[in-house]
Amino acid sequence: MNTKYSLFLVFLALILVSGCQSLIEDPKGSLTPGTYFKTQSDLDASVSAIYIQFARDGAWGFTNRSTSYFGSDDFTTDPGLNKEDFRLFDRLSGGSGNLSLVAQWQGPWQGIYQANNVIANYAKVGSTDVLKNQAAGQAYFLRALGYFYLVRTFGPVPIILTQIDVNDRPPRDPVDKVYAAIISDLQKAKELLPISFPNQPGKANQMAARSLLADVYLSMTGWPLNQESNYKLAADEANSVMQSGVYNLNTPYATVFTTNNSSESIFGFQYNVSGGLPLRSAGSSSVPLDEIATNGSSGWDDYYPEINFYKNAPKCSRTDATFYTTIKLRQPDGKTFKLVPWDSPETHAGHPYYKKFRAGLNGDGVSETETTIDAINPSTNKVYDVIRYPQVLLIYAEASAMAAGGPTAASYSAINQVRKRAGLPDLTTGLSATAFRDAVVYERAYEFAGEFGVRWFDIVRLQLLPQIVAARSSAENPIPANTNFAQKYLAPIPVNEMSRNPTWTQNDGY
Repeated sequence: MNTKYSLFLVFLALILVSGCQSLIEDPKGSLTPGTYFKTQSDLDASVSAIYIQFARDGAWGFTNRSTSYFGSDDFTTDPGLNKEDFRLFDRLSGGSGNLSLVAQWQGPWQGIYQANNVIANYAKVGSTDVLKNQAAGQAYFLRALGYFYLVRTFGPVPIILTQIDVNDRPPRDPVDKVYAAIISDLQKAKELLPISFPNQPGKANQMAARSLLADVYLSMTGWPLNQESNYKLAADEANSVMQSGVYNLNTPYATVFTTNNSSESIFGFQYNVSGGLPLRSAGSSSVPLDEIATNGSSGWDDYYPEINFYKNAPKCSRTDATFYTTIKLRQPDGKTFKLVPWDSPETHAGHPYYKKFRAGLNGDGVSETETTIDAINPSTNKVYDVIRYPQVLLIYAEASAMAAGGPTAASYSAINQVRKRAGLPDLTTGLSATAFRDAVVYERAYEFAGEFGVRWFDIVRLQLLPQIVAARSSAENPIPANTNFAQKYLAPIPVNEMSRNPTWTQNDGY
């Protein structure tokens, strides 16, 4: 399990430093801030360190980045084995002592502290204003990204925008103030960042900042702020990305998940196994325990969709590319496989799985044919796309419809682009604003099934847990009777952080 670090001590930890795309460690990473920022190379290396703090295994590099999001219907886990940390949140019973929860807290904070270091010192570097501003813009974006996930996951958190003393114990700030800080950072990132970084995938650009800001405004329209005036702001930011013409849905859905930096990838963390930074939420993590490759490797059974979430999926090519429904059971000869349906009594979990997370990058996760499995690997070079262009289209569709009191032709056009790529017909016309919104939320659920918190955050902002639980199959991990759903939209603050901050009050229900 992950070692627990205080958010107030993270800047004392060893910083893993690399070039923005190279993952070779740079010895400058061990220098102090006072001697570090001298050249553009120093600054670029420190910005790269921010990305690594988010992407590493103890943060967002493994499935535990989604620990508290297992309450969603697109996530469940094994009823036994060593999945207790995920299973507790799947049952809406997770607590502050959950060790896997630490990745959700620790990862963003370490990134935020490294970003603060860059923002405090970038102006001192002997370089051009353009290059310094590009570095600072990425730091502002990444700091906003960290706070966006923290505030939606944990609610009130301290707003720390400068380097602080190790003994400081700032209070948790209200949610509206955290969002204000996020918006401020993203507005600054928009000013400093170029529209694109040609041939430099993985660097956050102005379009990434605008896309994230659109998502921020949309989130603010729902619980807990319920600021419906932000619908228009969300639509405007999303529309600016759409009008840029930088991104498109020309890449087939299945191909998005087997290649890197596709035509719809707006922002993603870059992974490199040989450089010591693997993505470990693809491959083994999403493969059935029942499946054993010819080389003896097997699946981990960490996560898969709930049964009724799968059954309620639209009939289309996207669904075929999303879900894995035929399990390959290796036979006694070790070379041949018996193919059985996901609900066969011969399977361990009796669930469908995710197909789109199996392959990794061109098969460096699961190497297989239609009837055999050669190898199942836990470490892949697959980019993890945090922001894909379909999210921008669906944000625009929902926000423009809600801002106008009903869907416009442009609202329909945006969602229909996503549906067309999925192999679905255009959405029925004449829907009310609420019915259209619900159609967009449904579309988002399956476009982003199993992806980093997307479904869960819709459930949170629209307060959908009662409906989600009511639709849950009796075959899922049981949720205790009399569970107070209203107290489950936020995760608890990890217990070690609470002990270091005695003035904080734990979230309700924990």
